Amino acid sequence: MVTIKDIAKSAGVSVTTVSRALNGYDDVNEGTRLKIKTIAERLGYSPNMAARSLISKKTKTLGLLLSNVTRDSSKDNIAYEVLCGINDRSGELDYDLVLFSTTPQKQIMKSYKTLCQERGVDGVIIMGIRLDDPYLKEVVSSDIPCVLIDIKLEGPNVGYVTSDNTNGAFEAVNHLLELGHRHIAFINGHAQADVSLLRQEGYRQALEQHGLSFDGSLVFNGQFSEQGGREAAKRVIAAKPQVTAIFCASDLMAIGAMQGVRDMEKKVPEDISIIGFDNINLTEYCRPALTTVHQHKYELGYHAAQLLIDMLEGKETNHHITLATQLIERESVQKPNA
Repeated sequence: MVTIKDIAKSAGVSVTTVSRALNGYDDVNEGTRLKIKTIAERLGYSPNMAARSLISKKTKTLGLLLSNVTRDSSKDNIAYEVLCGINDRSGELDYDLVLFSTTPQKQIMKSYKTLCQERGVDGVIIMGIRLDDPYLKEVVSSDIPCVLIDIKLEGPNVGYVTSDNTNGAFEAVNHLLELGHRHIAFINGHAQADVSLLRQEGYRQALEQHGLSFDGSLVFNGQFSEQGGREAAKRVIAAKPQVTAIFCASDLMAIGAMQGVRDMEKKVPEDISIIGFDNINLTEYCRPALTTVHQHKYELGYHAAQLLIDMLEGKETNHHITLATQLIERESVQKPNA
C-alpha cells in the first residue's frame, strides 16, 4: 500500500509538505503541489479517509435524512430529483453522501444526535419531515449543522432551502380568478406540512386581492396522495356544486382530482378547471395536460448541499434560500361556463 512517505521520498520533499499539498493548503508552492499530485497518481496513492478523519475530526460525509418514505410517495419522483441535486453537488465538492431514514418508532429508541454520530456525518440535510416530528426540536438546538428542505426553521446551526410556496400558490389561484372563476376549492395536503400552510396562505392572498373572503369550507384534505385528491374532488362536487375550479397543493392530488371529477360524471376543464403544484413529469401526459406551478426540484437539492458545505467550511453565506416558482399553463384550465 502506497503511503505519503513513499510520495515524499519520490518527490524529494518532507512528509509534511506532501500532506499539506494533498489536503489543499495554500502555503505549498503550486509547482510542488502539481509534482506531488502527479507522483501520487502515478504510484496509485489512495488517501486513508478513516485516518484523515481522526486527525481533522471531519469525515467529509453528508447525511440525507428522509422521513416516512413509502412506495406511494415515490410516484411523483420529487424526492429522487432533489436527491440527484444533493448527490451531484456534494460529489463535485468531494463530499460523500449517506442516506438514512427514520420513523416515529425509531425516534423513540434513538435521538437525532445519536443517529448522526452513528452514521459518522459532519452535517445533515433533512427532507420530508413533518412539523410535529420530535426530531425538529433537536435539530434547532443541535450543534450538528443542518439544512432543511421545505421547512422554514431557524437556529445557530440550521439553514433551509425552499420554493416560494406562497407566491406559487398565489399565481395559480390568481390565474383562475383572472379567467373569471369565483368559486375555487382548495385540496391541500395535511396540516403538519410547512408547504401546506404556505400554499394555503397564497390561496387566501389571491382571493383577498380580488375582494373575496377566505372560506374554510372550501378547503379539503388530500394527504398529498393521488387517491386522497380523487376522494377530495368528489367531496367538493357533492358538497359545493357551485365550485368551478379546484387548486391542488400537489400534482399527484391534482391527477387524482381529475379522476374524481370524472367519477362524478363531469369534465375537466369544461365543468371544472384543475390546477396543480410541482410540475412532475406526469403532468404533461395527462389528458387534458395539467396546468401547474413549476418548482425547481433538482435545484432544491443542489443548493441544499452547497449551503450545508458552506456552513461546514465556515463560509459567510445566506442560510435561507428561497427559489422562485413558475406557472405552467396547459389544458386543464379554462374560463368558467357562463
